[in-house]
Amino acid sequence: QVQLVESGGGLVQPGGSLRLSCAASGIIFSIYATGWYRQAPGKQRELVARITSGGSTNYADSVKGRFTIFRDNAKNTVYLQMSSLKPEDTAVYYCNVHTVLRDYWGQGTQVTVSS
Repeated sequence: QVQLVESGGGLVQPGGSLRLSCAASGIIFSIYATGWYRQAPGKQRELVARITSGGSTNYADSVKGRFTIFRDNAKNTVYLQMSSLKPEDTAVYYCNVHTVLRDYWGQGTQVTVSS
């Protein structure tokens, strides 16, 4: 059974930083592309960052230069380091693993950027 568990969300002031973690069981992250998505109230879920099995990364234009996705294969965990946070980054952030058969999602972690 595949489980993805996100953590690290919270309330942060504009300009601050947070690191999100996504720990997996039942699946090996390094074999698949893994992504972080977010969904703000009233908006569609959008891709924030993705890392491939080979380690290549891509980012939404809105977060380039501020967010970094990386993976610790030994811990089977994917991270999203977020810096220079803006109020518009406020959303529920979800971890995703894409396989040939299906996508897997975590339960989400809330990030709120507010003074």
